[in-house]
Amino acid sequence: MLCADRSERKTYMAANLVSLALLAALIGASCRRADAAAFEVGGDDGRWAVPPASDGGMYNQWASKNRFIVGDSVHFKYNKDDDSVMVVTEDDYNNCRAARPIFFSNNGDTEVELDRPGPFYFISGVPGHCERGQRMVVKVLGQGAPPPAPPSPPSPSGAARVASGGVLAGAIAALAMALPAIVLGT
Repeated sequence: MLCADRSERKTYMAANLVSLALLAALIGASCRRADAAAFEVGGDDGRWAVPPASDGGMYNQWASKNRFIVGDSVHFKYNKDDDSVMVVTEDDYNNCRAARPIFFSNNGDTEVELDRPGPFYFISGVPGHCERGQRMVVKVLGQGAPPPAPPSPPSPSGAARVASGGVLAGAIAALAMALPAIVLGT
């Protein structure tokens, strides 16, 4: 396309740059980290099930031995006919309440992407399972976070406040919206 004058050419270039920037923002927001890890809950032979009575804290012990970063995922394998996985609030986790989950799955093969920093609270939705130890807190670090400190004893008050994610995608989108003004000098 030939442009009649310099200002039309600038406008045409700005429109193309905006389109390109928006496309890059969409692609960037939808891609997982190249080095994202998929964790099998419970370890190599892990199955999401009620733990033995002598080992009620086994899932939290397993989680505390791993370093989870935004973009990683946790994979639950379980019998779909008699179990489930739920993500719940801290209060529902502490009280083993399954009435209002944030996320629910009972397909026997559930993968949950850890899409924000902060704690994720998992419980079984089957009555009595959470009370018998089938629950877990996964603490997720933001990308580029320093290595975690050595584990400390569990706190009765629970984990830290949840931060919201999507900062990089938001920054790219803001840049894409400001690009025409930058290019056109307005």
